[in-house]
Amino acid sequence: MASLLYRLGQFSFRRRRLVLPLWALALVLMALGAVTLSGATSSAFSIPGTESSKALEVISAKMGGNADAASAKVVFTVTGSATLTGPAQKAAVQKAVAALKAVPQVATVADPYQSKTISPDGQTGYATVTYPVAASDLTDAAKQDLITAGRTGQTAGVRVEFGGDATQPAAAGGATEIVGVLVAGVVLAITFGALVAAGLPLLTAFMGVGIGMLGIQIATGFFDLSSSTSALATMLGLAVGIDYALFIVSRYRHELTQGYQGEQAAGRAVGTAGSAVVFAGLTVIIALSALAVVGIPFLAAMGLAAAGTVAVAVLISLTLLPALLGFAGRKILPKTLRSGSGRQERPAKTPVR
Repeated sequence: MASLLYRLGQFSFRRRRLVLPLWALALVLMALGAVTLSGATSSAFSIPGTESSKALEVISAKMGGNADAASAKVVFTVTGSATLTGPAQKAAVQKAVAALKAVPQVATVADPYQSKTISPDGQTGYATVTYPVAASDLTDAAKQDLITAGRTGQTAGVRVEFGGDATQPAAAGGATEIVGVLVAGVVLAITFGALVAAGLPLLTAFMGVGIGMLGIQIATGFFDLSSSTSALATMLGLAVGIDYALFIVSRYRHELTQGYQGEQAAGRAVGTAGSAVVFAGLTVIIALSALAVVGIPFLAAMGLAAAGTVAVAVLISLTLLPALLGFAGRKILPKTLRSGSGRQERPAKTPVR
């Protein structure tokens, strides 16, 4: 394998003006496919055969509706000698209930006076708001409309509070990954002493994750995938993409400092460090693909999607990265080593074995 990878690294370095456009074309084609073929993702997931899944199926069959549907509690309170049964307070609560029924995506609203959800002292009560969809499928506008409608009852001394998953704001995605990439960039820049060397692992990792995410978008047009499928693929794609590229860049820099020519150094780097990349990548791919064995659909989809992203990261590290090293030249080294230190370059040798 080392000899094959050695020739692959040399070819990618030598034919860099061909390899780079081919990967760019692949990215464009994947983007076009994602635009034209992608479908909707689902936030629902199930674990077939478990007691909880069977219970939810019975609830849905006997009582109708979606057992995972979002809901909210709109709580009305008064203080002092006032009660929610007073004419002014009751009018305020019923005004809020009427407004809640008009909120988009709301299925039902339980009037606290009809559903008997008023406390014995008459100072606290709540209306239950239910939706036909899960909380993750609610739009931010619908959640805000719910709060706005509930607050119409804040008259005549009535206070309104909210609870339930339908009122929770959507979690901001991507913040953790962005912070991690920035930290990785700083560490790589300090370690390598060259911005080019620090940037190449990040660039190739982003390329791999981009193609992987576009592939998942295409798959949504043919399979029912969870909305969380891309999260695992993104995290693993960034991690292994940076890690695998780091192996090869470090070895390439070492070969340059030993006096090898650029093409030969790229071949030796891919032939040695690339072997570790292939072995590590195959190990991760097999482990992720094994999630399909447990028989849980959403876990199988997440594992296979992440495995595909890791496979792309391996291919990019073995082909695109050597091409980019060819464009970078000796800028991959710190400034103190770019001159070659007067060392004569070594002649080409037989491939590593």
